[in-house]
Amino acid sequence: MATSCRFAASLRRASLNARAPTRPRRFQPAAVHVRWTGSTSATSEPHQPDDKETVKGAPAPAKAITFTSDTYPDIQREPGFSKLTQEHVEHFRELLGTESAVVDGVSKDASEDIEPFNSDWMRKYRGHAKLVLKPQSTEEVSQILKFCNDNKLAVVPQGGNTGLVGGSVPVFDEIVINLQKMDKIRSFDEVSGILVADAGVILEVADNFLAEKNHIFPLDLGAKGSCQIGGNVATNAGGLRLLRYGSLHGNVLGIEAVLPDGTILDDLSTLRKNNTGYDLKQLFIGGEGTIGIITGISILTPQRSPAINVAYFGLASYEKTQQAFREAKGQLSEILSAFELMDGNSQHIVNKVTGKKMPLEGDHPFYCLIETSGSNTDHDSEKLQAFLEHVMENDIVEDGVLAQDQTQIQELWSFREGISECLGHWGGVYKYDLSLPIAQMYDLVNDVRDRLTKAKLIGDDDSYPALDVIGYGHMGDANLHLNIPVRRYDKKVEKELEPYVYEWVQSRKGSISAEHGLGIAKKAYIGYSKSDSMIKLMKQIKGLYDPNGIMNPYKYM
Repeated sequence: MATSCRFAASLRRASLNARAPTRPRRFQPAAVHVRWTGSTSATSEPHQPDDKETVKGAPAPAKAITFTSDTYPDIQREPGFSKLTQEHVEHFRELLGTESAVVDGVSKDASEDIEPFNSDWMRKYRGHAKLVLKPQSTEEVSQILKFCNDNKLAVVPQGGNTGLVGGSVPVFDEIVINLQKMDKIRSFDEVSGILVADAGVILEVADNFLAEKNHIFPLDLGAKGSCQIGGNVATNAGGLRLLRYGSLHGNVLGIEAVLPDGTILDDLSTLRKNNTGYDLKQLFIGGEGTIGIITGISILTPQRSPAINVAYFGLASYEKTQQAFREAKGQLSEILSAFELMDGNSQHIVNKVTGKKMPLEGDHPFYCLIETSGSNTDHDSEKLQAFLEHVMENDIVEDGVLAQDQTQIQELWSFREGISECLGHWGGVYKYDLSLPIAQMYDLVNDVRDRLTKAKLIGDDDSYPALDVIGYGHMGDANLHLNIPVRRYDKKVEKELEPYVYEWVQSRKGSISAEHGLGIAKKAYIGYSKSDSMIKLMKQIKGLYDPNGIMNPYKYM
């Protein structure tokens, strides 16, 4: 870590001189604690209610998860889809060659082997699939889809299955096409920084490969050890690096995809400029596998920054966090890589669940984490020092710590990345992933908390279903994660939340899905973010690419 002790000392002097010593404020090296892994195991997410309608205890076994078709009884199996037969299975077995490429639950009981593909990691969605296919090449995907389209067999494309909206698991008996065997790095140009890789490459594997080349993947997620880059592109995942590097719509230069009729769309361009007609790849970025399966991507990867700094602040109000963000944009500009917002309640929960000491003494209504990344340690430290002195002297920030090495950087990040996992400690969480005007982001948290409190649904003992209403997220992207940790799922809570949350977002011209996608969870609510004419056009595009409707049915729109 590039930050010096002299730097920390100068900030302490600046903070003490800035106001009367009624409550000394300081920037100091962060204390070293055990690293919070931020893993994405299902133990941290909502479990299925037990016979007492609680969600405490161990994660539910896959077979205990409620079928999605039961959770959404209004969704009926499309009668035009064919039923799988033994002849179909034999065709796929002959096509793919190896026994491991076909998980057959049609001719035998393979439920134990199929269940991981039938249910999501949150233990919230579960399908009835009887067949899982694992192609190893784009040509095999092409032949699979052509056969399925000709025989009207519905399919679900699946990557690492780490989504949050049920988009990667079947609803009924769709065939799961899992891309885990398509895991090759195809090429990397060290001059341009352009990576070409199979869709099934694990995000962390891609980032580690790039680290050896002194580059970085422009996306970072808590699920990076499991999620696949093809699925990231198909869902237009956002993550922690969007503020600095932008969205996948800008970073992905080309894709290779297979259409439902087996046509291979070869658009693996490695050009940053290509102004020759419709940019068709954009339809697949965020298309959630509804018009085709992405089998390869080319993506622009930036140079890895050698100088990383992380600071963690306590602030008195949401207005102060906005001031801090404005100052960070103005003074840190080109080296600002993350600006994360956490309310005080979220940090207290991380502290309570993990037993880790809070990074700051005292209590603050809001906390922010700032990361800078650049190429010149001295230059970056000088800019950050000037910024921190400014926000302290002008009473924008009440207190703060500055990481002194990589261990402390990870430790400070753990208080942001660990929130999602810790919220599941009591059992369940209602999660909303929203885009809103920055000035109004936290107003929604306050309004929802007031609404649930008035309805007597929030409290400190087990008679209340909800514990609190939590707000955190990517302030630099105007992306709020509104979370309601609960002791048990309760229809009264759901009635207070929906459609209230979506109507609130719509009235502020926000988005009901900032980075998690639509899947099945938000399909019915797309009208809160898209106009009727836009939805009509989307359906026309779906009908053009997938006239038989076999691609990831019952979801998206």
